[in-house]
Amino acid sequence: MLHCVHSPHPVVKQGLRIFHTYSKTMQVFPFAVKDNEVLANYVSVYVMLPLGVISSDNVFENPEELRKQLKKLKSAEVDGVMMDVWWGLIESKPRSYDWTAYRKLFQMVKEEGLRLQAIMSFHQCGGNVGDIVYIPIPQWVRDIGGDNPDIFYTNRKGTRNPEYLSLGVDNQPLFGGRTAVELYSDYMRSFRKAMSDFLEEGLITDIEVGLGPAGETRYPSYPETQGWVFPGIGEFQCYDKYFKADFKEAATKAGHPEWELPDDAGEYNDTPEATGFFGANETYLTEKGKFFLTWYSNKLIKHGDQILDLANQAFLGCKVKLAAKVSGIHWWYKDDSHAAELTTGYYNLKDRDGYRPLARMLSRHYAILNFTCVEMKDSEQPATAKSGPEELVQQVLSGAWREEIEVACENALNRYDKYAYNQMLRNARPNGVNKNGPPKHRITSLTYLRLGDDLLNSSNFSLFKVFVRRMHANLDFNPNPENYFKPIVPLERSKPEFSMEYILEATEPLEPFPFDDETDMPVDGGFAYWIKQVFAKLISLFK
Repeated sequence: MLHCVHSPHPVVKQGLRIFHTYSKTMQVFPFAVKDNEVLANYVSVYVMLPLGVISSDNVFENPEELRKQLKKLKSAEVDGVMMDVWWGLIESKPRSYDWTAYRKLFQMVKEEGLRLQAIMSFHQCGGNVGDIVYIPIPQWVRDIGGDNPDIFYTNRKGTRNPEYLSLGVDNQPLFGGRTAVELYSDYMRSFRKAMSDFLEEGLITDIEVGLGPAGETRYPSYPETQGWVFPGIGEFQCYDKYFKADFKEAATKAGHPEWELPDDAGEYNDTPEATGFFGANETYLTEKGKFFLTWYSNKLIKHGDQILDLANQAFLGCKVKLAAKVSGIHWWYKDDSHAAELTTGYYNLKDRDGYRPLARMLSRHYAILNFTCVEMKDSEQPATAKSGPEELVQQVLSGAWREEIEVACENALNRYDKYAYNQMLRNARPNGVNKNGPPKHRITSLTYLRLGDDLLNSSNFSLFKVFVRRMHANLDFNPNPENYFKPIVPLERSKPEFSMEYILEATEPLEPFPFDDETDMPVDGGFAYWIKQVFAKLISLFK
């Protein structure tokens, strides 16, 4: 028998070092990394409940079926669930709130040992991607719209969209003497009172405030109910009488009373070059175009700021975090015009950051920015759409971190494959796991869409469980977020109002933080995966 008496070849030594590093990261050997050294890398995973878990009649239907599903989620060590709390179900009559069904649902979530993120859903369910049930805003509000349709968002042709009240009526006392923002405020205060025990017990960790269609901080620029299909540029939604009057006042104040709202921005399914505004005339680059886009996007920022201020007052002192969702409008991101983002209300161009101002506004309220489309890769999108989901995610997350706020993320579409999971993991910790403490950048939590039979399918669920463990940095479930990331503390009063000039200083474009090409904790990882990495590295050393 031969025995090795010399030191290993340098390449072999390098390979052993590489293997040792990978095995520590993946915890192939459980003694390699102490849990408390990587706990700061633990990203909470929540799962969005089905849209119709509370029926259109405000009834908690099929509770035992849901309980079985929640037990399965618990077995996968998910941290909690997220759910829409529909305004259209709760306030069926003015100032009359029925929380009975939701209290039963919240109690079940508590009994199953899960935490809860609650969305103040002031929008209609139905008409957006993934909507499979119909829950409109309250009938008595729609009745007011029957007499005064200008309370709804309106496109240039005059088509109304009843899925969310136009922000043009935010401060108009049209609803039995109340303004739109007062409706939202009263609803949130009622929620706090009705759910005070759950709030005090720490069941509810986040209150996500719906600020537009689909609960997102945006205009309803791409409604499927009006014929929009991907990747249409969408349409501006500012042609109700309240918006028109506001624009005329703003233009007159700026010394241009002759300016009107755009009439050359095309229709829902146009491409940028087919329009004058984004194409041949490049209206969006003229003085008039810049004025309009600034006004249009600023209105959205002010809308969010005002409602979040009221949310802060409603939940003041509660141990919860506020959040607002920003939509991932990734199509036409690589076109100079960024047309789809502009119609949505995100004034984002190569020389102007349209997202960091939103993050700066959120920082006033200590609010989390929740961003979508984190599962997408550029290569999955049709070239004709000039999509850039990867660059968009990198820009938005970097901007939020620069404003020193927390970031949460969601997948935009239902996905059950390792490619989507790995992309979400990459965006959750863009520079990988830090074995010695907090990573340089990381998200607070990820909400996975959505709970249903497809997710609980045996093969899909097996991979999902691996995904949850990778999000947890390969650690066991930890019930105390105070132990691994920014703790949940009693909500402080919002900071004094920021001037719009200060908010718009954040439009200065800055290079995004670097993101690794791939996650260091893929769901298809394990011993075989890392052996492959070691040999790939060895081969590269021999070249």
